[in-house]
Amino acid sequence: MLQIVVPLIAAFAVSVLLGPVVIPWLKKLHASQTERDYLKTHVAKNGTPTMGGIMILAGLLVGTLIGAAKYPKVLPILVLAIGFGIIGFLDDFLKVALHRTDGLFPWQKMLLQIIVTTIFAVWLIKFTDVDLAIMIPFTSQNLVNIPEWLAIVILYFAVLGTVNGTNFTDGLDGLASSVTIVVAVFFMIASLLLDGDIEPVCAAMAGALCGFLVYNHYPAKVFMGDTGSLALGGFVAGAAYLLHMPIFILIAGFIYLIEVVSVILQVGVFKLTHGKKRLFKMAPIHHHFEKSGYSEKQIVIAFTLVTVGCCAVALLGLIL
Repeated sequence: MLQIVVPLIAAFAVSVLLGPVVIPWLKKLHASQTERDYLKTHVAKNGTPTMGGIMILAGLLVGTLIGAAKYPKVLPILVLAIGFGIIGFLDDFLKVALHRTDGLFPWQKMLLQIIVTTIFAVWLIKFTDVDLAIMIPFTSQNLVNIPEWLAIVILYFAVLGTVNGTNFTDGLDGLASSVTIVVAVFFMIASLLLDGDIEPVCAAMAGALCGFLVYNHYPAKVFMGDTGSLALGGFVAGAAYLLHMPIFILIAGFIYLIEVVSVILQVGVFKLTHGKKRLFKMAPIHHHFEKSGYSEKQIVIAFTLVTVGCCAVALLGLIL
């Protein structure tokens, strides 16, 4: 139990203690969020500091290193999470320093994401004993081996899709944090059941997010920014691959999936109808529910409970 309790408490403490230091520092840097006026309820958020994902990354790193000296499998997950966190930090910093609405240009962000994913893939294949076999939910067959070239293609889709899914999910106070706490706990339980040896990093992520949520719950005192949201995706994808469970992301991370799909469908319908129709009132889908009259708190609670249910289904898919 120490491999869970120690990282969780340490990460929580670091994240919470950094709040009174990091938040005023971000305010001094004028690292604040500029909300578009599509949602009137979000105008009041203007000026809220962003880049708070620094707190999550610090908690994750300290918590994992303290509790995982004998768990080498956590290192690729840390590399993926921190690598994507650095990309997010660059994106956030450019928004602040250069006052560019979109930070990194899309091609720059995608190139950096591909580079980080490649480093993870090479590390996984060359420097660990973890192969690219995939576990299929609800089957008696434990692992399915597929051709390496196909497995690598799937890895890129899984990692990049998950990272962008968590990025889209970060749109309401506490939403990405709450959903990912549940997902982190799911992978922690899965690691214990499978002797996967990654439970310390999962516990550390849960602890870091709980600490961050102290300041990120509605009304948020700080936003995680891309620094945090991209790191969350890196963690989820990394944890899934170290356990041979990328398909389980579709179940446990269902909220990430519908956030991405809602954006794709919205853009597709808009283009097909030459701007005459939209499938949702606004995408990602959490904004659709906002425009339908639901409060941020109601949406966050509902999405978190859906994630709890989906993780329970994923757990059944693991043990049956």
